[in-house]
Amino acid sequence: MSRSIHISTILSWIFLSCFMVACGNGGGASSTPALVLSSVGVKALVFRWAEISGATHYKLFKDPDGVSGFTQVGADIPAATTTYTDDIAVHLTDWVNARYQLEACDAVDCTGSNVVFISDAMLQAIGYIKASNTGASDSFGASVALSADGNTLAVGAYNEDSSATGIDGNETNNAGPDSGAIYVYSLSGDGWAQQAYIKSSNSEAGDEFGWSVALSTDGNTMIVGAISEDSVATGIDGNETDNSASNAGAAYVFTRTGSTWTQQAYLKGSNTEAGDNFGYAVALSTTGDMVAIAAPREGSVATGIDGNEADDSAPDAGAVYVFTRSGATWTQQAYLKASNTEAGDRFGDSLALSSDGSTLAVGAEMEDSTATGINGSQADNSGSEVGAVYVFTQSGGTWSQQAYIKASNAGTGDHFGIDTALSDDGNTLAVGAYDEDSVATGIDGNQADNSGVNSGAVYVFARAAAVWTQQAYLKASNTDAGDNFGVAVSLNDDGNTLAVGAGREDSAATGIDGDQSSDVLVDPGAVYIFQRSVGTWSQQSYVKAPNTGTGDQFGQSLALSADGDTLAVGALNEDSVADGIGGDQTDNAAPNSGAAYLY
Repeated sequence: MSRSIHISTILSWIFLSCFMVACGNGGGASSTPALVLSSVGVKALVFRWAEISGATHYKLFKDPDGVSGFTQVGADIPAATTTYTDDIAVHLTDWVNARYQLEACDAVDCTGSNVVFISDAMLQAIGYIKASNTGASDSFGASVALSADGNTLAVGAYNEDSSATGIDGNETNNAGPDSGAIYVYSLSGDGWAQQAYIKSSNSEAGDEFGWSVALSTDGNTMIVGAISEDSVATGIDGNETDNSASNAGAAYVFTRTGSTWTQQAYLKGSNTEAGDNFGYAVALSTTGDMVAIAAPREGSVATGIDGNEADDSAPDAGAVYVFTRSGATWTQQAYLKASNTEAGDRFGDSLALSSDGSTLAVGAEMEDSTATGINGSQADNSGSEVGAVYVFTQSGGTWSQQAYIKASNAGTGDHFGIDTALSDDGNTLAVGAYDEDSVATGIDGNQADNSGVNSGAVYVFARAAAVWTQQAYLKASNTDAGDNFGVAVSLNDDGNTLAVGAGREDSAATGIDGDQSSDVLVDPGAVYIFQRSVGTWSQQSYVKAPNTGTGDQFGQSLALSADGDTLAVGALNEDSVADGIGGDQTDNAAPNSGAAYLY
């Protein structure tokens, strides 16, 4: 598994590493340890060595980039132990330059081993996840969510076809086309495994359950949207069987105790109507006791908070509904509309909620104002499908709109607000505009040269004392027309790590930091990782699937763990017929079945 090195190179590395980590000058363990990379797991490298006579303990060291120098990984390793698993962030690892070394130590000194490089292990360390009942056109990976610790993963497949209902029903009866499903995976001592196969309590053909999904911090509460569910019910746990409101939409709350999942609630809007697409976007607070649910095709002409829900003279204006939980009882807390509600704006196409539920960002990608910046003129509708984001805050259950946010280069057709993300404290906001046209690359480039049609951009905003400002304008390092950079965005808890999906990027590269210029495929997709230090953003890595393929649309969905060290990416049109974890990526006999990846 490790790269072979000439003996003179080994000796030079041993000398260098001893200098770096203060190896002894003799009199240590009786022989030089030989370190090998023995196996590779999902986000894990397993090192092994032979027991060294006289050693009282071992130390594993890592140089992350070949420049920073070696630092110890974890605590001292007992003498009886001859393996060590290093859990890694695949998307943040410098695979070309990172290197490891072991020291065998006695009471006097330590003796250094050979140096092990890890580049050959990169693709194997990427988790490859498929449904347990993989089927063509299931769109597995259309939505993904992670718990804060990165140990629970939920994956939506809104075109899955089983007619099962509830938890772990019959996956093989495909009598419910496009009914949809959610698959939950968990990490334990034995690695990743599927924990549950979840269907709605009223699963029916065409419901598209799994269009959206969100998890609470601990992963024990989950909200799932089914945008084409047809019940005319309103409120909480109403009649699921009266399907007289086609495509009204619904959302379902599930809870986990131990490893057992149950459906807790069936949520509908207070003004359910056909075509509203309630459940299009969902967001949960840290505890899972507050949920925001969007219905971007709701038609009320109301503005602001708790307005008149009944005047449907603004088709597809959009609305957002906030629900809260006390014990196991859910109630609707608020009905939110834009401050400049208009037909076709699709307020609610994206949602993001701060950890405590006090800040909510709502995207309206079809809003038409050509205003730029913060709190500009909402009335100038001289553009078309420009997009906007609305920030709401609440205290004690009372909501108000805090800001109306536009891009610094707002332009027709940019679809600013296609996706949104908030940091844990709500003070950092990332907004995708997947059809923005600038040909700029990198950070804060030229926004005015629109020769990169639909290349896409992401805008980062920061809040201080209730005042929002644009902090950065982000573009891909390999900007190209049609890439849709910004179709999905995710921030880690502190807002310093940002993942951006570009579902139609064209490079044939695989893994981390491959050749970005090899645009020989169509729409395989990519993800870009950015990091912030003292207010300054830079691109950290360029992420591709290990099995990059035409049309896979890798990056259409993504999620980061709280620390940013785990990244989940969906590729809803990936074609492999494999099922489960780590299957065969090469047999593309199930077109558009979909896949998810863990980094």
